[in-house]
Amino acid sequence: MNDTRDTATDTLAKKDKSGSVVSGGHLVAKALANEGVDTVFTLCGGHIIDIYDGCIDEGIRIVDVRHEQTAAHAADGYARQTGKLGCVVTTAGPGCTNAVTGVATAFRSESPILHIGGQSSLTQHKMGSLQDLPHVDMMTPITKFASGVFSTDRVADMVSMAARECFNGAYGPSYLEIPRDILDAEIPIEKAVIPKPGHYRASTRAIGDPADIEKLADILVKAERPAVLFGQQVWASQGHEDAIKFVRELDIPAYMNGASRGMLAEDDPHHFDRTRRDAFTNADVILIVGTPFDFRMGYGKRISNDLTLVQIDQSYATVGKNRDVDLGLAGDPGAILSAVAQAASGRIDKGARGKRQEWMKKLREIEGQKLEKLMPMFTTDQNPIHPYRLAYEINQFLGDDTIYIGDGGDIVTISAQAVRPRKPGQWMDPGALGSLGVGTGFAMAAKLAHPQKEVVCLYGDGSFGMTAFDMETAQRFGAPYLAIVGNNSAMNQIRYGQIAKYGAERGDIGNKLGDVPFSMFGQMIGGYGEEVREASQIQPALQRAREAIAKTGKCAVVNVWVDPNEYAPGTKAQTMYK
Repeated sequence: MNDTRDTATDTLAKKDKSGSVVSGGHLVAKALANEGVDTVFTLCGGHIIDIYDGCIDEGIRIVDVRHEQTAAHAADGYARQTGKLGCVVTTAGPGCTNAVTGVATAFRSESPILHIGGQSSLTQHKMGSLQDLPHVDMMTPITKFASGVFSTDRVADMVSMAARECFNGAYGPSYLEIPRDILDAEIPIEKAVIPKPGHYRASTRAIGDPADIEKLADILVKAERPAVLFGQQVWASQGHEDAIKFVRELDIPAYMNGASRGMLAEDDPHHFDRTRRDAFTNADVILIVGTPFDFRMGYGKRISNDLTLVQIDQSYATVGKNRDVDLGLAGDPGAILSAVAQAASGRIDKGARGKRQEWMKKLREIEGQKLEKLMPMFTTDQNPIHPYRLAYEINQFLGDDTIYIGDGGDIVTISAQAVRPRKPGQWMDPGALGSLGVGTGFAMAAKLAHPQKEVVCLYGDGSFGMTAFDMETAQRFGAPYLAIVGNNSAMNQIRYGQIAKYGAERGDIGNKLGDVPFSMFGQMIGGYGEEVREASQIQPALQRAREAIAKTGKCAVVNVWVDPNEYAPGTKAQTMYK
């Protein structure tokens, strides 16, 4: 056996209840503990109960939800908030299929989660046993690694293998199917293959070719109108401090998306957010860090061809995908930015820095003009309430440590125009898959990861109806949060497209919802609820909800009735489909 493996040790033997044998479920728990997993999100099933028993012994918290979709979203949210491996455990069959949306969301969002699923016993293979499905075949397209486990002595080893793949290049999910007889079987602990913590990980802070670091430094030193976009990977890889130092050292205007929002304070001279298209049209150098050229970026076509385009990504496969680049670097975003800043340090002369200051001054003026155009919608007292007014009031409500979550279509797109998280990692959204229903799992996970922080989730009324019952789960586990529902009684993002294409008489088919006073849901679970129909009452209602959560330790639902005939600009342009 090589030195990266550690079989039986006295310590492990003492942890095991029998002292001499260990079950497959307990090996799962030991391996998860070795990975730093402290919380498992799950919905119970007969195939997986031995994992629970092991988790109790290892001190791993078990959070049991009402639907596996929420469990998978919560594992994703926990990974995003902690930077560690998230974990969801489901039973076989529908337990696995219910979690598919959450795993697929993590896949498109590059979030490191391990999904462990049950299966019938190997002795019943192909016999039509309860909940038997080809889980590995189903999960392979939406994971970085998917496999069955066929012997108890390899259980811990396979968990560590799957976890390692979650952090290989761009992050993402892995799946392990473990049959019930493999989990229940007990073996002598000395036969178990248990990788030793810290002995089977390579450094992930690669910078690629050092010559390319120098090339990028040269490009940026000579640039007069540079701009940089920081994506989800920058926060996920914990490279945000390096990114902040980078823009300040090189005097570059920075734009942010995903969890990197909030990386720079709104009043920071390098923080920009309303002028990305202007910058991408007029810059001479653009640096894209940790976000792909997907539909959110117009597949790269919105970036001018008359400039130097550089891309940094954790995945080699993403660099240059959909759009040619002048220079591409695959590696750790923070490590690369730090190396480039060091290579460029002191090389920008006074004249060049002056031109950059003029460039940022021009962008700042445009930012002000665009904000000025939005202010009438942000402050309007119209009735029904304008969704932009709701988004503006939420931004005014947020504290320095408030984690904001958006779960919906048009309402969340609108909120991106107004809501500015105060710190990195305090913005969470569905990501590139555009999944509705993420909010409840994300909110619960965020509060469990950061009990001292306030958590606010803005839902559309459609998305709220998908997973809201697990607000009770959050409450049951001491993770209360504030749910704000932007209620227009419709799936409005789709409704607009239908009206535009087929006319008003056919535009409400398949997208209209009932007028539901969701505040009663908050009251039903023993928390706070309030209906809001006047714009002037949004802020007082949010403050009352905050006070109620602090006083009772229970969730709150503020249901805000918004105008169903107001839409986000992107919805009107249908850019998500172009």
